Amino acid sequence: MKTITIVCVGQPNVGKSSLINKICGAHLKVGNFTGVTIEKHEAQIEHKGYMLKIIDLPGTYSLNDYSFEERVTRQFLENEKYDVILNVADSTNLERCLFLSTQLLELHTPMCLALNMSDEAKKEGIHIDTQILGSILGVECVSVSAFYGENMDMLLDTLIKVATQDSKSNKRVYADFLENEILALEDFLSQKHYDEVEQLIKQGRKDIQNMRDVAIKLLKQDNALSKALHDKGCWGEISAFAQKCINKLYTQSGEKNVRDIFNNDVLGFAKGASMESSHLSAEKRVSLTQRIDDILLNKYLGIPIFLLLMWALFQLTFYLGEFPKEWIEDSMQMFGEWVEEHLPYEFLASLLSGGVIAGVGAVLSFLPHILILFFGIVLLESTGYMARVAFLLDGFFHKFGLHGKSFIPLVTGFVCSVPAFMSARMLKNRNDRMLTLFIINFMSCGARLPVYTLFIGAFFAPQVAGNVLYGVYIFGALVGLCMAKILKLTAFSGDDEPFVMEMPKYRLPSARLVAFGIWHKAMGYVKKAGTYILLASVIIWVGTQFPKNPALEAQMSQSVETLEERMEEANDEEREALQEQIDEIEHNYQAALVEQSYLGRIGQFIQPVFIPMDFDWKLSVSLLNGLLAKEMIISSMGVLYALGNDIDENNDMPLRDILREYISLPTAIAFILFIMFYNPCFASSIVFGKEAGGKRYIAYLFLFTSVVSYIFALVGYNIARWIVE
Repeated sequence: MKTITIVCVGQPNVGKSSLINKICGAHLKVGNFTGVTIEKHEAQIEHKGYMLKIIDLPGTYSLNDYSFEERVTRQFLENEKYDVILNVADSTNLERCLFLSTQLLELHTPMCLALNMSDEAKKEGIHIDTQILGSILGVECVSVSAFYGENMDMLLDTLIKVATQDSKSNKRVYADFLENEILALEDFLSQKHYDEVEQLIKQGRKDIQNMRDVAIKLLKQDNALSKALHDKGCWGEISAFAQKCINKLYTQSGEKNVRDIFNNDVLGFAKGASMESSHLSAEKRVSLTQRIDDILLNKYLGIPIFLLLMWALFQLTFYLGEFPKEWIEDSMQMFGEWVEEHLPYEFLASLLSGGVIAGVGAVLSFLPHILILFFGIVLLESTGYMARVAFLLDGFFHKFGLHGKSFIPLVTGFVCSVPAFMSARMLKNRNDRMLTLFIINFMSCGARLPVYTLFIGAFFAPQVAGNVLYGVYIFGALVGLCMAKILKLTAFSGDDEPFVMEMPKYRLPSARLVAFGIWHKAMGYVKKAGTYILLASVIIWVGTQFPKNPALEAQMSQSVETLEERMEEANDEEREALQEQIDEIEHNYQAALVEQSYLGRIGQFIQPVFIPMDFDWKLSVSLLNGLLAKEMIISSMGVLYALGNDIDENNDMPLRDILREYISLPTAIAFILFIMFYNPCFASSIVFGKEAGGKRYIAYLFLFTSVVSYIFALVGYNIARWIVE
């Protein structure tokens, strides 16, 4: 069976992922580009004897190398092997989308243009003649609707046709004054017969197939081409002639930047193609988007509505997540007890029960909360609402030195800091981008949610727990805004970038796409729990069991044997009392063993730092482990508080009940505050360093967050203790 590789390219919010999901179902494979942390999705489907492999590239507005995503997408299109480009466009914003389509024509690669959201275009009175548009561009055009699944088979048939038949040459032409200079430079190169240039053409690059392509890139002052020819003997003559042509372009256009000249030409071509191929019905009605925006973008109601929606989301996160959480906890507890009873080897049974099951089970029990919160955020994003919130908050954000676009990476930070740091690339101004990067950590990621729900559930009544959780997130965000203002006045002062952002239309979210997103998140969380969280739990458990103390063990054994001998001659009441003494001796032994262990020594070493907040060494160790991954905070406590006298006779107590019995409310509040603000996990810190521009920024972030978290935790502890007392 022949395989056809299809590359899906389009601007953001044109429905690429929805289209692929509709074609292939939810069986998408998520991976990264080689050497970078930008995701790409892959899917496969069999159609009429062909295996169609579809690669979904990140949404990009152009191929101008303006952003990191644009650069990665362009490099993939120019250098990787594939058969056909599937260019997805929004039928309701044809002119805007044709900007990218026009640039794709320059790759000389078979291409099919999918005009998505044709159903929405009809509702708005927009009619697009696909034949005329295809004739103008020199490509096949198909109107589709990913939401309703319209013309999916036609699209696949067209893709196969384009990939297997001799492709039509695109009809990309430039303005007359541009064409004149392209022709002049092309003739110059053809007459000179530079071996270096001809070898460049013979390399088979998609974007350089003839002298015309070389001439166009020289006029555009393409960095890659200039670098390839710069050290060659011909470069002096070529660059001098190219500069003469460019100077003529400056004179004729009135521009002083050659990139602006070509971009203006692309815009003109796209506008002309759109005007020739589409028209608007005279009876255009007020769109649903406009009617909804009248309410959601209202200057008085907009922000309160957003806050109400977020409050409802956190209420649902806490209350709905409690039921499956208890089921998971009970199941893990029963499984641990079964392991201890049935495994013949005491060491292995203790390792599995006290290390693996206690640590991993503690993390997995909070999976429902993670998924509910993620579901809500994905739902709001996919409807187009989050982009509007960015618009609403722009004025408010500017008061704190942040850009309106900062809202997108900040709200992404509520799910995971890694994509949040990456999404800060949309901010072109370096000061705005750096400021946003430093503030993202104040938006509590999903990995911190289990810690919040654990402590809130332990120390607050169920009736107010949801409100407390909502307050934690709001307070963290407000502190982040205040820190942003401080950083704006000090480290990142400068002029602000104007707020320009696309407003996508409202649309019903794709159930399959939302389900895939949640499934992907769940699998990522479970994979994390089953890999390095499991390994960390084992290491933590081992760290609490060694080194052994033979003298202490012998003393414990002798005491237990003495009491067991007395039990043989005692009555039922006396046996019960003696058994309690044996349990107490064993628990005291375990507590002493844990305290003298390697991990106990580490905890006692760092504990003085946290004594002002009354953190015991177990909480201190949990915080230290949380620097690797926030999930390890729960797994660490799950292991440590399942050992020693912290459980005592209540060996079957859930972790929440143990914390409530042995930790004070002021300490719990201080711990929550510290978790809210201290350094992100190891993986996030690495991504932060890459996005910020160097390893030294990782150190800056660590110092910044450590100071802020310690101050707030100390103040919160003392205020809570004053109130309680």
